[in-house]
Amino acid sequence: MTDAPYVNIWMRPERPARGPRPAYSRAQITEAAVRIADAEGLEAATMRRIAAEIGAGAMSLYRYVPSRDDLVELMADRVMGEIDVTGMPSGDWRADLTRYAEGLRAMWLRHPWIAAVRRSLPSFGPNQLLLVERLMGVLDAFVPIDQNLTLVAMLNGYVEGTVREEISVAGEFGRSGLSESEWMARSGPYVERLVKSGDYPIFAKIVMEARRPHLSRDDQFRHGLRHVLDCMAAALPATVRDGRAASGAS
Repeated sequence: MTDAPYVNIWMRPERPARGPRPAYSRAQITEAAVRIADAEGLEAATMRRIAAEIGAGAMSLYRYVPSRDDLVELMADRVMGEIDVTGMPSGDWRADLTRYAEGLRAMWLRHPWIAAVRRSLPSFGPNQLLLVERLMGVLDAFVPIDQNLTLVAMLNGYVEGTVREEISVAGEFGRSGLSESEWMARSGPYVERLVKSGDYPIFAKIVMEARRPHLSRDDQFRHGLRHVLDCMAAALPATVRDGRAASGAS
C-alpha cells in the first residue's frame, strides 16, 4: 500500500503543459478500443491491438492511458455518452425516465461487452456526471435526495438486470446454433410432459396462460418498465404521479 495520493484518469492532463503536441489522443485510443470490443469482446481490446488499429507503438500508448483500468474507465464513460439526456428534466418525469431507460438498454445492446465491466464504484467521468445531473434532476424537485437515489437505483436495476439477461440469452443461442423458435420447438415435448403431469401447476399456468413470454423483447422490456415507473410514482407527490406536475403545484 502506498502513501501517494490517488490520481484517476480524469485528474491527469490530456497532454503535458510543455513539449511537442501528442501524436494521438485519449479519444482516438478510446474509440479504437470500443470498436475492437464491439467486434470481439472486452478482452480483445488490448493496448497491442489498439496500437495496431491506430498505427502506434503499443508501449507509447501508456503515455496517454497509464493502465488497463484507466482504459476501461474511458471506454465505459465513452459509451455512456451515447445515452441522450438532452432537454432533461423536461417537466414530464415519466417521459424523461422512459427515454433514459430505453437509451440505456439500447446502449448496452450496441455494446454488450459493457456487461463484463464490473464497476460498483462510480468513476465520475464527464459523461457519467452529465447523466447524474440530468437523470437525478428529473425527480429532484419532488423527492429528497436519498429517496431520489433509491428510485433511480430501482430504475437502473431493472434496466441492467433485463438487458444482462437479453445479452446472456443471445449468447447462449449463438453458442447453441439454434434460433429462439428452434430452441422452443426442441423443448416442446418435455414442456408438454411437465404440464400434463399436474405436478407443477404454476409452471403450467405460465405455459398455458401467460402472455408476457410471447411478447417481443422490446415489448417485454416496455411492459416491465411501465410497472417499475408505476412503483416509482407511488413515492411521488400525488400532483406529479401521472408525469407532469399539476398546474400551480409546488
